[in-house]
Amino acid sequence: MGLFKTALIGAAVYGAFKFATKKNINGKSIIDDIKHKAPEFIDKAKRFKDDIEMKYSKK
Repeated sequence: MGLFKTALIGAAVYGAFKFATKKNINGKSIIDDIKHKAPEFIDKAKRFKDDIEMKYSKK
């Protein structure tokens, strides 16, 4: 049973990787889009962290 489970998980990981790296019509993959938008995601996360810190900081 352990070998079957390991093979199933491996196949799922392989399928997800192939899907994420597959090029679409404009020649970019999902991974390329995420790498392109990463700075924007980081800025949003920093603003969210600052808002939470201000909301719950000592008064």
